[in-house]
Amino acid sequence: MTDTLFALTGKRMLVTGGTRGIGRAVSARLARAGADVVANYVRDDEAAESLRKEIAACGAAFEICRADVSNPDGTRRLLDALGPAPLSAFVHCAATGVHGALQDLTLRHWDFTFALNARAFFDLVKALLPQLASGASLVAVSSEGADHAFPNYGLVGASKGALEALCRHMAIELAPRGIRVNVLSPGTVLTGALDAFPDKDARVREAIARSPRGRLTTVDEVAYAAHFLCSEASAGLNGHTLVVDGGQRIRG
Repeated sequence: MTDTLFALTGKRMLVTGGTRGIGRAVSARLARAGADVVANYVRDDEAAESLRKEIAACGAAFEICRADVSNPDGTRRLLDALGPAPLSAFVHCAATGVHGALQDLTLRHWDFTFALNARAFFDLVKALLPQLASGASLVAVSSEGADHAFPNYGLVGASKGALEALCRHMAIELAPRGIRVNVLSPGTVLTGALDAFPDKDARVREAIARSPRGRLTTVDEVAYAAHFLCSEASAGLNGHTLVVDGGQRIRG
């Protein structure tokens, strides 16, 4: 019974930002659990192709689609690639942002950050509604910056806060249709995304110091949580924010 609850065989799932970092781990985990996964990406063809070959070697169903979902043309390209088949889950890992003091940022930076981190999730969910199966799971990947302030993180944190608020409203509105919406909020994970921080080394040291385990969260730990949220095992969770940080956040 337990294995059945976590099985994803025969289910079609979309992962945006699904070929690098956390998204790559999520795509691989869902595919290995039996899902037919479509991983969306924007720039790194080499990373996307290497993931496609890695998953193909396991015999899992896996597709990649290059499309910038922060704009309407990219969203249409992704929807065309998905086709009309029912979708059982959508995990929004795609994220971007400009890091710096708020006084140095502009409305262009604001629009760039919010377009992918929050608006793209809104646009895609609306477009996918006709093909979301009953029992479908929507998962938005957020961050600690949604409710805690960090240096140089104002715009990204604000966009993640907006994303989380949007998910709570969606959870209520879509529940009658049998669709669940949850947020996955990882702790500090050592991926290429950290390279954008001007204080990367100090940030990593501080995160390790705050962790009761004395280490960072891994991409696999986040992927296991995403697998749970996309499976029937999490059927009772809706409008919830699942924090995966090994207890780091409760240290203050």
